[in-house]
Amino acid sequence: MTLSDARDAYKKALRAGQREYKAAVSAGEEPHLQVLDDLLNSRTLRQVQVGLVEIPIGLIAGTKTAGRQFSFSRSFLPLLDADSEFAVKWIRLCHDHMGDAGIREPIRCFEYYGKFYVQEGNKRVSVLRYFEASTVPGYVTRVLPENDGSEAYARYQEFLEFYKLAPLYSVQFSLPGSYQKLCARLGMTGKVWPPDFLQHFRSCFTRFCGVLRGELFLGTLTPADALLVFLRYHTLEDLHDMDEDALRLAVGSLQSDVSALAQPDPVAVNTKPAEPAKDGLLGWLIPHGPKHLRIAFIHERDPEISTWTRGHELGRRHLEEILAPQVETRAYFHTVPGPQAEETMEQAIRDGADVLFTTTPSLMDATLRVARRHPDLWMLNCSVDMPYPDVRTYYGRVYEGKFITGAIAGALARDGRIGYVGSYPIFGVPASINAFALGAQMVNPGVEIEVEWSCVRSDALDVFRQRGIRVVSNRDTPIPGQPMTVYGTCLLQEDGSAVSVASPVWSWGRLYENIVRTLLRGGWQSDQEDAGQRAVNYWWGMNSGVIDVCLYDALPDSVAVLAQMLRRELQSGQLDPFARRILAQDGSVKNPGDRSFSAAEILHMDWLAQGVKGRIPEFEELLPMARNTVRLQGVYRDRIPPEPEEPAT
Repeated sequence: MTLSDARDAYKKALRAGQREYKAAVSAGEEPHLQVLDDLLNSRTLRQVQVGLVEIPIGLIAGTKTAGRQFSFSRSFLPLLDADSEFAVKWIRLCHDHMGDAGIREPIRCFEYYGKFYVQEGNKRVSVLRYFEASTVPGYVTRVLPENDGSEAYARYQEFLEFYKLAPLYSVQFSLPGSYQKLCARLGMTGKVWPPDFLQHFRSCFTRFCGVLRGELFLGTLTPADALLVFLRYHTLEDLHDMDEDALRLAVGSLQSDVSALAQPDPVAVNTKPAEPAKDGLLGWLIPHGPKHLRIAFIHERDPEISTWTRGHELGRRHLEEILAPQVETRAYFHTVPGPQAEETMEQAIRDGADVLFTTTPSLMDATLRVARRHPDLWMLNCSVDMPYPDVRTYYGRVYEGKFITGAIAGALARDGRIGYVGSYPIFGVPASINAFALGAQMVNPGVEIEVEWSCVRSDALDVFRQRGIRVVSNRDTPIPGQPMTVYGTCLLQEDGSAVSVASPVWSWGRLYENIVRTLLRGGWQSDQEDAGQRAVNYWWGMNSGVIDVCLYDALPDSVAVLAQMLRRELQSGQLDPFARRILAQDGSVKNPGDRSFSAAEILHMDWLAQGVKGRIPEFEELLPMARNTVRLQGVYRDRIPPEPEEPAT
């Protein structure tokens, strides 16, 4: 490059900077560089010398002091006249950069919250930014922020812990818990990355980012967020070994997942079965969906030993009885999560399945991988709040049944004490506890609900016996018409026995019927249109017959009348358990009484209501058998360290 070429480059950079400046002014935005001193606002914060690192140019946000602020647009493009001393120096640097000498002298800068602010070398950054260089060497001083309790501070602390293991500024996540998930996916949890592995990862990530720019729209997400999605379906070695076309295809296929994650709420919760697709009057009369479906049910366990699987099997049989000959079904048992589950699903597809239901959350990863290979099939997993558009999820609003059994318990608890055996601290369970408490308080205002967790201690029911509590909400039976003595709301007897009086029940048959009718009527696509780019979660309750309450003979007639009245009100939509003034245990107002909670607010409740004694257990307190489910569906899953995964070879 000649000096004349360098002067031409400056003129082009200047015009681009002027355009950027004018656009920012027109939009009412700051047109110049950010200034770190202004951000710190005279605060003196602790500093740490990081040393010489390769700084991603995209993370350079501004300058340390205001002195050079006005020489550049907000992305370091020049703003000073072409005959200025500034321009002369910029042109000389440009000439060096494109010549044999190159720009070799490191810059000096400060890092704050993962962004960089230049102290020395602003023009070097400007030249390199103009030529779209990816990194610049620099001596970095880290400014440690104060703990203000913000999400930004928490995310930054995650980054600092990651940086101790893998000094990579280029890996920036926008979602909590992602650094731990990345280490787990790579089999590097808690390990310092060796130099050769660090270099291998850096090379793979650079390649990924290069393909990413032309294949994916990230929205608010970062390239690292997209990489973590990629690693759900592929390995790092896959990324290294794929040819260019295969990698572009693999990256492009992530768009639906990435678009969902970029939404403020990535899951669209569907609370009632869809209407048939309509095209005028004929749309109501002529179905838009398939005429015949072959449906596979994939179960982890055998119905002979698992009441959960038995409930889903009854649902499958109901589906065949109600919708034959339009549907054929087949069940597959003893499915181990992981590669074996994938093979079972592939076998079901070879057997002719059009629709696959996988009936436990632990089968979600395998379901996702199979769905990616078979985008023409309908894939669903029994879980909630899974942000993956390729696989829809389904569950029941059991809190509605809990509200009724809470009212029953409140009417029976003459001493004002009720025991509650919580299952797992997963999505929807705190809502069930709170709905139960609100139902009990409705008929017995001073009642207290004492909570023990079966995932923490296996003798939770015995604890209540020892405390002298006689009315207890134990685990629910998932099968209508098949009460078990110690299931549901029960009365503990002096001789140590228990008598069930009522229990929420799941009608999986009605849920499967509703979903399959949605498919047959052509409502599947309309559900997606309503959801936009988000994942779809079917979360149906008493108004669709998915959840009900069984009342047993031991329940007094007067209380049964109350329960039946509440059931009718809930089924009709006239009653909402949470549409009232609600206080949390700490006295904070969760609902002033002038609104209803959204579906997302109910699912994501991570607090307990006033009148409830006990707390939500931490992950470390859980029994081993509960931990996998809580990792997938826990109300605090983003804070749980992932299990280390062995890297694929």
